Amino acid sequence: MLVELGLVEQRYRAVLEVLEDGASVTDVARRYGVGRQAVHAWLRRYASEGLSGLVDRSARPDTCPHQMPPAVEARVLEMRRFHPGWGPRTILNRLAREGVEPLPGRSSIYRALVRHHLIEPAKRRRRASDYKRWERARPMELWQMDITAGVLLADGTTPSLVTGVDDHSRFCVCAKVVLRATAKPVCDALRGAMEAHGMPEAILTDNGKVFTGRFGPGHGTVLFDRICQENGIRHLLTAPRSPTTTGKVERFHQTLKKEFLRGLIFDSLEDAQAQINGWVDEYNSLREHQSLGDRPPAERFALARREPLEPPSAPVPASTAPTPRLIRRVRTNGTISLLNAKYHVGRYLSGQNVEVRLNGGLVEVFFDSVLVANHARKHPPELDDSLNREALASPAARPSTDSVVIRKVDKNGAIRFAGTAYFVGQAHCRHQVEVALLKDTLQIWGNGKLLRTHPIRHDRRKEHGAFANPSGRPDRINAA
Repeated sequence: MLVELGLVEQRYRAVLEVLEDGASVTDVARRYGVGRQAVHAWLRRYASEGLSGLVDRSARPDTCPHQMPPAVEARVLEMRRFHPGWGPRTILNRLAREGVEPLPGRSSIYRALVRHHLIEPAKRRRRASDYKRWERARPMELWQMDITAGVLLADGTTPSLVTGVDDHSRFCVCAKVVLRATAKPVCDALRGAMEAHGMPEAILTDNGKVFTGRFGPGHGTVLFDRICQENGIRHLLTAPRSPTTTGKVERFHQTLKKEFLRGLIFDSLEDAQAQINGWVDEYNSLREHQSLGDRPPAERFALARREPLEPPSAPVPASTAPTPRLIRRVRTNGTISLLNAKYHVGRYLSGQNVEVRLNGGLVEVFFDSVLVANHARKHPPELDDSLNREALASPAARPSTDSVVIRKVDKNGAIRFAGTAYFVGQAHCRHQVEVALLKDTLQIWGNGKLLRTHPIRHDRRKEHGAFANPSGRPDRINAA
């Protein structure tokens, strides 16, 4: 008959076999399926405590020399309650700055916060090595700029925040509160950042309408792009639907909202700007950044060689002769000629006059005071003087030909000629324009100005019907 013995009774019989029967510890351990060390432990505990010493006991050690002292734990909890956005790493850095001894580990701080229900335990995040990270080699080489929400005023309005972060140092160069994030306030924020910190080599933004006309209805240059071009700044754009490309400024938004903006209501726009400026100063100068080796961004940004934005130059006195302007007409293939050398400008400027400036070894091409192309100079420097003596090109004039018809621009900003659509521009919708043919190009004129030049794409055999009705079809679109 099998009898089930309790755990304490089994250990007691093993002890008796060794003490009374004289069995060896090795044989007893083999019969009971335990190690020799376990049998020796039972013998010691039975000798010192009797039968009660064979009962199971907790594996917890009697003392823990490295346990966080209560005073340090209280300081950790106080920091977290006062700054709900601080995590274990930030709290550890602040304790080290205060000279707390002994300094606890980061995991100890995390467990203390979990014990007191100040944070919710979460799954371990991906390792840092799993991410592909990049950064520029020096400060002022690249700024990341974006627009975010999160500011709330007492009257219920929600202004926007124009932000900018230096890619190398994570230094916040711009945190401007604007009532509406339209083109002018955003560009004013950019100018303010350049006046305070200098001009970066490049700026990275997303494809918002205030930053670029890449996906807008028109094809012109927006104000933000124009400011970058005038100051020699390369404007880089992210791929569509790729927010991680501007991850540094997006991470700055997360920190700002988590550590400062959460739950705050400001009295006015000026109050919001003043308080955000104070937080940004602390972020730049005092707050440790994990990606910088737990150092504040200001230490890295201080190594930058900054060139402040120069104020507009004083007007040239009337007695001073202005520098002669070198004008060229863009050909139908999108090029201009300079001393028998061709420079590409762009087919979209075909038929337009552009200004050419010589800047050292560069040939810079401007259209409407906007830099549209630059190339390495192909002619020797000693010929620069001969270029300055050249006569200015005459303004564009409509060709003297009878091949001119009238068309009205439709709602899509295009006209139709010989069964083919030619784009004019959204700004000319519902306006009448003149269409003229000149060799292998089609020119569109309005109010005496050349609006567009296109290579001919229609069937040349259908031109007779188009010229037979020079005023266009008498329908709702082309009717005067």
